[in-house]
Amino acid sequence: MTSPPEPATGRGGAAVLVLAFSGIVVAVMQTLLAPLLPKLPVLLHAPASDTTWAITATLLSGAIATPVMGRLGDMYGKRRIFFVSLGLLVAGSLVSAATASLLPMVIGRALQGSSMGVIPLGISIMRDEVPKERLGSAMALMSSSLGIGGALGLPASAAIAQHLDWHLLFVISAGLGVAAIVLTAFFVPESKVRSPGRFDVPGALGLSAGLICLLLAISKGGDWGWTSTTVMSLFAAAVVILAVWAVVELRIAEPLVDLRATGRSPVLLINVASILVGFVLYAQSLVLPQLLQLPRATGYGLGMSLISAGLCMAPAGLVMMVVSPLSARLSAARGPKISLLLGAAIATTGYALGLELMGAAWQVVLTSTVTGTGIAFAYSAMPALIMRAIPPSATAAANGFNSLMRAIGTSTSSAVAGMVLAGTSQSFRGIAVPSMDGFRTVFLIGFAVGIVAVVSAALIPARRARHGRS
Repeated sequence: MTSPPEPATGRGGAAVLVLAFSGIVVAVMQTLLAPLLPKLPVLLHAPASDTTWAITATLLSGAIATPVMGRLGDMYGKRRIFFVSLGLLVAGSLVSAATASLLPMVIGRALQGSSMGVIPLGISIMRDEVPKERLGSAMALMSSSLGIGGALGLPASAAIAQHLDWHLLFVISAGLGVAAIVLTAFFVPESKVRSPGRFDVPGALGLSAGLICLLLAISKGGDWGWTSTTVMSLFAAAVVILAVWAVVELRIAEPLVDLRATGRSPVLLINVASILVGFVLYAQSLVLPQLLQLPRATGYGLGMSLISAGLCMAPAGLVMMVVSPLSARLSAARGPKISLLLGAAIATTGYALGLELMGAAWQVVLTSTVTGTGIAFAYSAMPALIMRAIPPSATAAANGFNSLMRAIGTSTSSAVAGMVLAGTSQSFRGIAVPSMDGFRTVFLIGFAVGIVAVVSAALIPARRARHGRS
């Protein structure tokens, strides 16, 4: 392992902006199909139960690629694997842009999802290259790019989907990906920090198989039935495969995921908190857009258009951009644990507000903005916490695994919210729609999970680990 290079101060600021832009581009990719979900059966000439694979494929490939790309980045160069991830985004976007059939769309979306490693790789590049005095705010912005891109991308995607050819969404995604590649080539240096060795192919295959079984059961449980033989078999297979995978990973010299380090406090508690915060992030984003768009005739819907609903959610993304550097300053002054704790508490407060404030657009904006503020504080603190507990040679893999934990949280949130809303739906003009009781139940669950996240954050040891730059 080589020692960390001196930071490239001359272009460090530009590198941070390029890396954050790339993270936002990847996050926007995740929201591309959100405005089109009700129309996908017609657009792709397939049953509604099958078109959900266009979403599920992105989830599965992203979960698998994140830790794998992180480990490859540590071994072969973070910038190099960063290019590979962006290249997969461009390739997937072009495949999706060229089709109106389900199978190519699923393939394209799977390729797009494989780009999710960009965010943990970007954070790791920052640790190696950005001056220490600017590192906290840089990592905070990169970590929050997932929420920023999602919040800002939704209204833009809605406008394009409503007024232009929907294929243009993927053409723009490809263009943004190419722009990110070009900018990275000019402004982002390659890190010399490496962790040479063999790539753990059995570990990658085992983790992939276990995650596919777990996330497939979570994401499709509502469609297939939570007690169905298929779903229960997938859950059982996930437990067995991941248990065997863990035993093997503990016995080899160069594992894909260092479970000994991951299983120690504070890393374990950080990852638990990441799952919980990921749940909190996604639950409200599934409820509030539906509430905004349901007809006023339901008695609780706000009757807004898709674009207007997206614009109501956009302030949360703008707030995240403002809050991220504030979180970094707080972390520098009081430690990242305080930022995580504060973020979880603010997000939980947002859910408490949402239990009562759902009767007007401004109330929804307030609820989502408060929740987004908390998520920004929490997400911004996680890389700093990970960096303090992990040596520089393993940062990409550690951040990749942490991002995977967030993905599991959002996937679980999606499944739980979908199950609750489906189970409490009511008939409106012959169509089943979510009820206000269902919306409030999801928010109550989000509030409870937020409380657990606060407790988990409070239990993280405040002691600073010493691993070089931190």
